[in-house]
Amino acid sequence: MAKASVQPETGADIGPSTERARPKVGLGLKLAIRFATGVVVGAAILFVPAGTLRFWQGWALLGVYFVPMSVAFLYFLMRDSQIVERRMERKETVGVQKLLIGLAMPAFVAVLLLPGFDYRWGWSRNLFGRVPTWLTLVSLALVLSGFLFVFWVINVNRFAARTIRVEAGQTVISTGPYRWVRHPMYSGSVVLWMFTPLALASYVALPAFALLIPFYVIRLLNEEKVLQQELSGYAEYCLRTRNRLVPFVW
Repeated sequence: MAKASVQPETGADIGPSTERARPKVGLGLKLAIRFATGVVVGAAILFVPAGTLRFWQGWALLGVYFVPMSVAFLYFLMRDSQIVERRMERKETVGVQKLLIGLAMPAFVAVLLLPGFDYRWGWSRNLFGRVPTWLTLVSLALVLSGFLFVFWVINVNRFAARTIRVEAGQTVISTGPYRWVRHPMYSGSVVLWMFTPLALASYVALPAFALLIPFYVIRLLNEEKVLQQELSGYAEYCLRTRNRLVPFVW
């Protein structure tokens, strides 16, 4: 009997699925509802603290977040709807991961509120001066690059689920970005999160966003422990690929 486990980062070569996929139309509708909800919630998180809709950096960030994401998921929906299903799954099965997600979600929302308040009350402007427009634009470009990198990871590893699990037939992926680090999806996520505050013209929010990095570190360390127990060949892959998150560093 196959053991249940967690696997967002180390994937498997895909073979024919024995499960019937949900109709693409129904899955597409569910995806559209989730995206629409995300846009509304994201706008509220950004603009309510800012107290104005003239927070142009907020509009730019929403575009960078949701436009490429919607295009990518439409592509995955048409190519392999099971990729979308895996990315939409939210039910964790590992106790440590459940605890991490439960603690991290409020923290992510809290740090996203800070740039809006900063815009309203001018903390960064008063302490350090305005964030120059060129730095905001560069940061937006880096946020976008982080998203594109994550989509590349998903395209290479079609078993890259939102939750951590090992499915029947999976094998270790060591191509594409997995040649450089064991957890490239987290690498891309760290990049997009670390440049989000500057994309929102906030210096003072940077330390708060940096505090999110330990979440990724603890999550991937627990993930590796599970994978070494559950996924054949993963321990050998770790010996070949030394770095977990940052190439040539760690």
